[in-house]
Amino acid sequence: MLKVGLTGGIGAGKSAVAARLAHLGATVVDADVLAREVVAPGSEGLAEIVAEFGDEVLAPDGSLDRPALAATVFGDDAARRRLEQVIHPRVRRATAGRIADAPPDAIVVNDVPLLVETGLAPTFDLVIVVEAPEGARIERLLRGRGMTREQAAGRIAAQASAEQRRAAADVVLDNSGDLDALHDQVDALWKNRLAPYEENLRTGRRAPRQQEAVLVEPDPTWPTQAKRLIDRLTAAVGERVVRIDHVGSTSVPGLIAKDLIDIQVVTRDLDEAERLTEDASRAGLVPVPGQWFDLDRHGQRHEKRVAVDADPGRPVNALVQPWESPVWRDILLFRDWLRADADGRAGYASLKWSLAARSADVDQYSDDKMPWINAALERAEEWARRTGWRPPDA
Repeated sequence: MLKVGLTGGIGAGKSAVAARLAHLGATVVDADVLAREVVAPGSEGLAEIVAEFGDEVLAPDGSLDRPALAATVFGDDAARRRLEQVIHPRVRRATAGRIADAPPDAIVVNDVPLLVETGLAPTFDLVIVVEAPEGARIERLLRGRGMTREQAAGRIAAQASAEQRRAAADVVLDNSGDLDALHDQVDALWKNRLAPYEENLRTGRRAPRQQEAVLVEPDPTWPTQAKRLIDRLTAAVGERVVRIDHVGSTSVPGLIAKDLIDIQVVTRDLDEAERLTEDASRAGLVPVPGQWFDLDRHGQRHEKRVAVDADPGRPVNALVQPWESPVWRDILLFRDWLRADADGRAGYASLKWSLAARSADVDQYSDDKMPWINAALERAEEWARRTGWRPPDA
């Protein structure tokens, strides 16, 4: 089962995306629909809302007067939080029930308007955000919901910003055009990413990956992408790890790299590393079978475990190291030294370019870097002694 979070600002077109995904075969769980169900007439949720906000939030027929409730809580953060404490737990329970009823091969899309605001993004294997220009959103709210221009602008301003949503988004869909253009984006996403992601995750198969050492210019969004992965791992297995870090070349600003996010997970011991790797599907990853080893700078072998991406849209290596291995500290030291030492970065970049130019195989490329890295670690140790460096708090 693939769990997808779908969100977007009011008027952005999220419902149109949800409808298209349902047409393609997704199981759509609509948080707005569930939010209405949990406060239906006769429900405990409605009784609690009336007890909290008074009879004035009831319509003449005994149902919830949603405009009256909205007027009561709009602009009042304390009142909004009290309302959320009534509704959100009930919606979460109802959502869990719908997901439990879905078949094992389902692509479950949770349509959650306040996904970012409620901090739910890390609980999904992938997050889709629908965007549209604010002017277009306001016009849609005027036509479709009968709001005034001031009301529409106020509702937009009260929600998460576009930047906050993008930080949570694995996929951004642009709904500035017509419905056909939006459908084309959704169809391509389903075919090229969602459907294969679900199958890979269900069957424990890694996504296809480029086998050549292809370097790209630094992407300033790499740290944000890594944070999303770390947040997912933390939500899934965080209580079982010592630390999780973004490592490798994509963690060093300004450094060329393969477009591959490396995450280092440190566990209490190798047995825990084994169990955690097997459970990595809870964060959208699949284990790579077999024994894996790192050589430290003195040539000693240290066993680890590896999990990789099931998502064909984002290559990831999760390197799961036991605490007793010295390798995890060296990896962090090398990263932080590169971040601090411009000459070191330049030398490493030059090496990477030369090796990638003559090595067609990514494994050979990685092996060929190790002599330079081991020598650089001696320089990094001197830097650590001089600066008082220690592994930063995770």
